[in-house]
Amino acid sequence: MSRPSPRTPRSVAELTEAVLAGAYGPDPEDLSVTSAFWLYNTTRLAGGDVTYHNHYLLLRVGTAFGACSFEAGELAPDFCENASGHTLGKLLRSESTPVRIAALDAYLAQVNPYRDDARAERVMLPTGTPEVRAKVRDASIAGLLDIRPGAKVALIGVVNPLVAAIRERGGVCLPCDLNLRTTQWGDEITDDMTEVLREADAVVATGMTLSNGTFDLILAHCREHEVPLVVYAQSGSAVARAFLPGGVTGLNAEPFTFSQFSADETPMYRYQYRESA
Repeated sequence: MSRPSPRTPRSVAELTEAVLAGAYGPDPEDLSVTSAFWLYNTTRLAGGDVTYHNHYLLLRVGTAFGACSFEAGELAPDFCENASGHTLGKLLRSESTPVRIAALDAYLAQVNPYRDDARAERVMLPTGTPEVRAKVRDASIAGLLDIRPGAKVALIGVVNPLVAAIRERGGVCLPCDLNLRTTQWGDEITDDMTEVLREADAVVATGMTLSNGTFDLILAHCREHEVPLVVYAQSGSAVARAFLPGGVTGLNAEPFTFSQFSADETPMYRYQYRESA
């Protein structure tokens, strides 16, 4: 007998409780972490003047990698010293948000691998430089937006090539980021998410919103106001997938190995939800 599909969660906490209760498959206590990684990398694309600082926690479980990006100082590298061998059930109850998100991501990616998900469109990032791969990635993300010319698109988590991709499709980009102050072209970036949400006809948000606690707020706003929400996620991509449909209307999921860590072809998985006429 097939397992009935769980109802769409309303929040990340509700999703976590459902996973712990067995609504999505095997008991998380029966799945253990094989490897744990704490990663820090910086990236500056050719021709740009912005250095991106990225911190990641990666947890390998079976054939899946769960990922969560986080702010500097939020999780120490020595977490990984004893993390291998822990069950996902234990880590899903951690006091650390990045640990919980990475564990939740690992669980959902393991029980429903992207490669086996009939809903997903597989998109290959080409062999090439970081600039070439970033341009293809961000065009893929922007392609999930069905926007009219002049539509205002809130970009929560700013990546300069994605700003350009939104504009190339006729959108007006409303950039918001906690760390960057201006785009590559000198546009002012606000750190007030409510400011851009209030004006937005559509929203594009990074998976980083899962770890900083803003994802639930964005999700609730987009549901209430029927605003399309596209998530582009290295961090927590399988977590975001659980909200499609249910607030998220598009997802560009990029599981590990991330684009910046390889020069060879690597897959992304695109999801798009449209209500039937």
